[in-house]
Amino acid sequence: MKTVGIIGGSGFIGSHTTKKFLEEGYHVKASTVDISKPEDYSHLKELPNAENLEIVALKVQNEQELRSFVLGCDSIVHCGTPFKLDVEDAENELFEPTIKGTENLLNIINGTPTIKKVVFVASTAALNTNFPMPPGENTPDDPFDESNPPFMNEESHPYAKAKFIANQTVEKFINEHPERNFEITSVSPSFVIGKSIYQQESSTSFIFQILFKNNIAPDPYMQMLFDNDVEFALVDVKDVAKGIFQASIKEGLHGKNYLLTSESWKVSDISTMLNNEQPSGTARVIYKNDAAKRDLEMEFNPAVVPLTEFSEV
Repeated sequence: MKTVGIIGGSGFIGSHTTKKFLEEGYHVKASTVDISKPEDYSHLKELPNAENLEIVALKVQNEQELRSFVLGCDSIVHCGTPFKLDVEDAENELFEPTIKGTENLLNIINGTPTIKKVVFVASTAALNTNFPMPPGENTPDDPFDESNPPFMNEESHPYAKAKFIANQTVEKFINEHPERNFEITSVSPSFVIGKSIYQQESSTSFIFQILFKNNIAPDPYMQMLFDNDVEFALVDVKDVAKGIFQASIKEGLHGKNYLLTSESWKVSDISTMLNNEQPSGTARVIYKNDAAKRDLEMEFNPAVVPLTEFSEV
């Protein structure tokens, strides 16, 4: 039985990823930040094949904990970076765990001979910090894929900038270490939607879907999204978990970064579908998923599937 270490394995994306690897017959070592809070990870113990699950406390800034975590793993999935928009201290809440944590993991894995594959869960923000807006001079109608030059706007939210810099850190490591005994593959989901494995009311994805569903704008940013009926590229959290798994088992993908995305819909239509009603608009595919379909053998659910599942919350 192979062992995968899933950093952030108890979060929104991480829980679905943990479930996927358990279903595929893996021994899963899933991390949680605070082991004294079972409410953050006890849902994992109810998953099928949970007898093959190990839950470990881990802060990626702590090199000793990280070194212990990767020990004995055949592969590592890193989906443990924080997704927070309401921040008071960007350096400690976002940049330190996202960027420093990535640096720590790369350095430790480089000295761990058992590991053969590492999958970093990045974000479309890692390729375009303006997301959901188009990058630079692009218009909302211009297609975007992995071949577009990465774009960072210094005025972007710290979360997006942290993801962008972390992704650049991974690329720099790959370029500086041509000789290595493991592969690194990244996946970049667009806006992840769908139902949590458990009621994660504090997760950013959950909050966004609730706000969209009920047309609530608690701050100027959300009001801007409603006022401009902004178009979001969406992806089902279950498809993200599958994409992560596929990236982990397929060889020859070293250095690649795959967009995981399905359809783009305007906020008004997202709200409509979250209320189990028919949208007035039509779906577009602005953020392209051809590479993921080809190399990861992905088929993406239409957005109505995860939005309908969430509407039952």
